[in-house]
Amino acid sequence: MTDARAAILGRLRGAIAGRRAAGPATPRPETYIRPLRARGAQPELVARFREMALFAGASVATIVNDAAAPSAVARYLSREGLGDQLILSPSERILRMPWKGTPRLSVRRSQFGPGDRVAVTEAVAGVAETGTLLVRSGADSPNVLHLLPEAHIAILDSAMIVGSYEDALEILGREKAWPRAATFITGPSRTADIEKTPQIGVHGPRKLHIVLIHGEDT
Repeated sequence: MTDARAAILGRLRGAIAGRRAAGPATPRPETYIRPLRARGAQPELVARFREMALFAGASVATIVNDAAAPSAVARYLSREGLGDQLILSPSERILRMPWKGTPRLSVRRSQFGPGDRVAVTEAVAGVAETGTLLVRSGADSPNVLHLLPEAHIAILDSAMIVGSYEDALEILGREKAWPRAATFITGPSRTADIEKTPQIGVHGPRKLHIVLIHGEDT
């Protein structure tokens, strides 16, 4: 080890030791400033989430319960001309949904392939202030299903709609361990990096459809 390197590492060790001796880190604040759009009773947050998600270019279908999800997905595929083939994330909840009760759908539960156009996954939470989804990676929710298909269909409970990003991260923090990756998704993928011309689907799905389980049809 060179003298210069030893000196640098020595200074780093000294700085780390000094911080440890100073005591625990400053605790995180118990409260934080929320914008007006992130405030309100739960029915207000659900309505605002839907409004903002539509504004961001997503589509939203509200259904009564999990059993109604396959039919809602089939209607969306028919309306958008996306065929009848789906790849499902291996989430226990999604796999329990009665997909066989919708014969026109061809459902796969395997790894994403180049021919797959539509994927169905669960969302951890919805953020009302911007109509944003929070999704996570994991064995039951491969990140590829959020990023590579032409159309991403997200299943979301209205009870998991919160006001702010901080609220959504608190929900994620209740899990046993933090995921390898967590992603906020607002509408279909879009960018204006190429000659400042808006492009859809460059970095992710061209379409985002949210199936909102809310206990009532709309």
